[in-house]
Amino acid sequence: MVGPRHPRSSSSEESSAPGPRSSSATRRSALGLLLGAPLLSACAGVQQSLSQFSSSAPPAQPAGPPQQAATAGTGGVKVAVILPLSAAGNAGLAAQSMRNAAEMALAEFQNPNIQLLIKDDNGSPQGAQAGAQQAVDEGAEIILGPLFAQSVPAVAQVARTRGISVIAFSTDSSIAGRGVYLLSFLPESDVNRIVEYSASIGKRSVAVLVPDNAYGNVVEAAVKAAVPRRGGRIVAFEKYGADRATPARTVAQQLGGADALFIADDGDAVVSVADAMTAAGANLRNIQLLGTGLWDNPRVYASAALQGGLYAAPDPAGFRAFSGRYRTKYGADPIRTATLAYDAVALVAALARTQGTTRFSPDVLTNPSGFAGIDGLFRFRADGTNERGLAVMKVTQGGGVAVAGSPKSFGA
Repeated sequence: MVGPRHPRSSSSEESSAPGPRSSSATRRSALGLLLGAPLLSACAGVQQSLSQFSSSAPPAQPAGPPQQAATAGTGGVKVAVILPLSAAGNAGLAAQSMRNAAEMALAEFQNPNIQLLIKDDNGSPQGAQAGAQQAVDEGAEIILGPLFAQSVPAVAQVARTRGISVIAFSTDSSIAGRGVYLLSFLPESDVNRIVEYSASIGKRSVAVLVPDNAYGNVVEAAVKAAVPRRGGRIVAFEKYGADRATPARTVAQQLGGADALFIADDGDAVVSVADAMTAAGANLRNIQLLGTGLWDNPRVYASAALQGGLYAAPDPAGFRAFSGRYRTKYGADPIRTATLAYDAVALVAALARTQGTTRFSPDVLTNPSGFAGIDGLFRFRADGTNERGLAVMKVTQGGGVAVAGSPKSFGA
C-alpha cells in the first residue's frame, strides 16, 4: 500500500488500480509501492461495517476459547497482528476475514522480509495486552491491531514500554495518540470532503441533522469546524433520537435559508429522517442533500427522497478488485474491514523493504505525502488520527456514482 520516500520508479504499472490480473504486475499495482502514488481506488459503506466492530466495546456474547498463536511468512522483520479471532458473532467473523486479508497481502507482496505473529485477543483488553506482550517478547517491531477501541490502550501500554508503534483498526479517534495510529475510516474525513465539495459548487448555507449518539457527536464537532472553514454557515442544527419528527419539523421551518441539508446516519435511519423531513413539509428536491459514507446502502439508493444526494466515500473500484482476488483465494466474500488488514500488512512490508532501520518510526509513518492503498490515499497525522482521500458519490437508483474522484495527492 505504500512505499519508499524516494521511489525507484513511477511506471503506470505501479499506479494503476489493482485487479484480478495475475503475475507480478498485479502484485506491484495492488501494493502501491509509492509514497504519494496515484490512488488505487476503494469502496464505500465503510463506517457502517466498521462501526459494528471497532467503536467502543466488543459484543456482549461470550467468546469462544482463544485460538493458538500462529505465524505467517519467514522474513526477518517481525510484525504482530492482534485480532479478536475467537470473539463471538460478527466480530469473530470479521477478525477471520481480516486475518485472511493480512495473509493475502503477504502472499501478493514480492518476497517480503516480514513475519506475521498472529495473536488472538479473545475480544478483550486483557487478551489484547497478553497478545501484545507475547509478540514483543518474540521480537515484534510494530503491532497491527487490535480492532476494539477499549483494547487499544492496553496494547499501547505494552508497545510504549518497547518504543514501538501501533497501527490499530478502531474508529474511535479518542484513543489515537503519538505512536498509536488508526488505520480506519474516521467520520471526520467524510465530513471534511463533502463540505469541501459542496462549498466548491456554491452550497455554503447548510442545515444539519445528526443522531444523538457517539457517531453524531463526532460528526457534530467535524461539521461545525468544516463549514465555517470553507466560508459557509450552519443555518439550522438538530440532533434526533427515537423521535425524528420534532427535530425534522424544526429544521424544515428553517430550510428556506439553506441550500444544503446534511444528514449523517446509516442507510435505514437516513431514509427515516428524509421521510420525516418530507412529512414536515420540506421539499428535498429543492435542496442539495449531503451525507457520509454510511449512505452507501441499498435503502438509500432505493429512496425517492434521497435521489441526487451526495456523500463522501472511497471510490468502489479498488474494493471490487480486492474482493475478486479474495474470492479466488478463499472461496468467500471478504468483510468490508478486510482491506484495512491488507493495507496494514502491505504498508509494513513496503516500509521494511525500503526504509532501513527507521522503517516504523513516527517520521516515516507520518510522511505528509501519505500512502496509496486499496482504500485509496491515506496518511497518518502526528496525533494518531488519519486523513483519507475520498471521492464524492451521487445517489442514484442504480447505486453510487462518482461525481468527483479521489484526490491524487494531499495538500499541505
